[in-house]
Amino acid sequence: MLLFGLLLLTSALAGQRHGTQAESNLSSKFQYSSNKEQNGVQDPQHERIITVSTNGSIHSPRFPHTYPRNMVLVWRLVAAEENVWIQLTFDERFGLEDPEDDICKYDFVEVEEPSDGTILGRWCGSGTVPGKQISKGNQIRIRFVSDEYFPSEPGFCIHYNIVVPQFTEAVSPSVLPPSALPLDLLNNAVTAFSTLEDLIRYLEPDRWQLDLEDLYRPTWQLLGKAFVFGRKSRVVDLNLLKEEVRLYSCTPRNFSVSIREELKRTDSIFWPGCLLVKRCGGNCACCPHNCKECQCVPSKVTKKYHEVLQLRPKSGVRGLHKSLTDVALEHHEECDCVCRGHAGG
Repeated sequence: MLLFGLLLLTSALAGQRHGTQAESNLSSKFQYSSNKEQNGVQDPQHERIITVSTNGSIHSPRFPHTYPRNMVLVWRLVAAEENVWIQLTFDERFGLEDPEDDICKYDFVEVEEPSDGTILGRWCGSGTVPGKQISKGNQIRIRFVSDEYFPSEPGFCIHYNIVVPQFTEAVSPSVLPPSALPLDLLNNAVTAFSTLEDLIRYLEPDRWQLDLEDLYRPTWQLLGKAFVFGRKSRVVDLNLLKEEVRLYSCTPRNFSVSIREELKRTDSIFWPGCLLVKRCGGNCACCPHNCKECQCVPSKVTKKYHEVLQLRPKSGVRGLHKSLTDVALEHHEECDCVCRGHAGG
């Protein structure tokens, strides 16, 4: 009888310990879920609003350790005052899943300007730490995406602070040397120059002539695909009115595109910063297909190489690496009117 009582007491104590452990595990799960929710919004259609009045930071979950897979977190930073800007500075500890073909397709952190929807930058990998980003107004949006494969570490941490516009305007090309400017401010300065000579003179006032000569040395490394693949003009017969309407309703047209935005490159500056490309444009009022809505789409797309000046910060030292490089941009050679939702016609 005494032995039976001891067995019952032991079972009760074991059950109590097990229940305590289960309760502890459940509590930790709720705690983790709460922390994850506080760190961002697990819904791409919603965002967590953070009022910015002092310095602070946001980070990937579990930073500086491996972040979870299959996540979408969105933050919108809103300054408490209207006439100020927000500056983002990335922590030196930065590492996300590597890009594919230099494009961040899988895991990435992205900064967007809410006023016009412009993507200021998208980053992944661990080669270089992203540069500082400054909003155009008193708001800025940050989005973190991880897919279901290959999470990395340490993730990212972004420190934010308030910047008074007058202070940022003082940090201009006339005050600081070009190599000391944030890349986005330097990009704005570079685009203002109308000739390559003026640009190189600004970048290298002491040796601009030598740098200009080096750019045009006819070595095989500098003779890119733009010299090999020349542009060909097409002769169009506009005698028939019907043919004229068809050609001008839905046809390749010249569009100006930003190289940085087209290539999603935030680690470099290009001059000229914009290039003309052929893209389909125009309406399909006389659509040959029997459908409610017709759209103009490309039926023949080719890549053309354009040689431009590329400026990249030197690794570990102050200065800019200058080189002629080829950029491949899509050109629409032919266009057709097709029913919406049936790009193949």
